Amino acid sequence: MNVDTSHPRLSISSSRIGKIIETLASWLTVIGLAVAPPMLRIALAVPFFKSGLTRWDGFLSLSPSTEFLFSDMFKLHIFGNEYPFPMPDVVAHLVGMAEITLPILLVLGLGTRFVALALLVMTGIIQLTVPEGWANFHLPWASMALAIMALGPGRLSLDAVIAIVSKREFRKTK
Repeated sequence: MNVDTSHPRLSISSSRIGKIIETLASWLTVIGLAVAPPMLRIALAVPFFKSGLTRWDGFLSLSPSTEFLFSDMFKLHIFGNEYPFPMPDVVAHLVGMAEITLPILLVLGLGTRFVALALLVMTGIIQLTVPEGWANFHLPWASMALAIMALGPGRLSLDAVIAIVSKREFRKTK
C-alpha cells in the first residue's frame, strides 16, 4: 500500500511531526548527557563503598573477617584451578582502601575516567574470585565503568570544574 505524500496537508503535517520528533530527540540527548554521567557514577560507587565499609573496624584498622576472607577464603579461579591471593594482608588493605576512596572520587567526579578504569580492573579480579556473580553484579558494574570511561565525568563533576578553571588560567597566560 503506497501513501501519496504529494498532498499539501500530508507534507506539512509530516514535516511538522518530523520537526517535533527531532526537537524531542535533541532535548532527550541534552538531558541524557547531563544526567547519565552523575547517575552512572553514583550507581557504580554505591556497591563498592558499601563493601568498603564492611572491611574496617575503625580508622585504618582492618576487620578480622576481611583478613580471614583474603587469607583463607578468597581464591582466584583461573583456567579451572584455584590460586590463593598473593600477599593476602597487603591485598586486603589495598582493597579496603580502594573500596572507600575510589567511590568517593567517583561521586565527586575527580579523576573520573581513571577511577572507572580502576573499578573495572577490580571488577575483573572480583569476577576471578567469585565467578558465579557475573550476571547479577560484575556485568552491570563493568558496563557502568565502561560507560563512564566513554562518556566521561559529565558537566556535574570536579573534573569539569577543573577543566573550566584551567582553560581560564591558560587564556590569562596568553
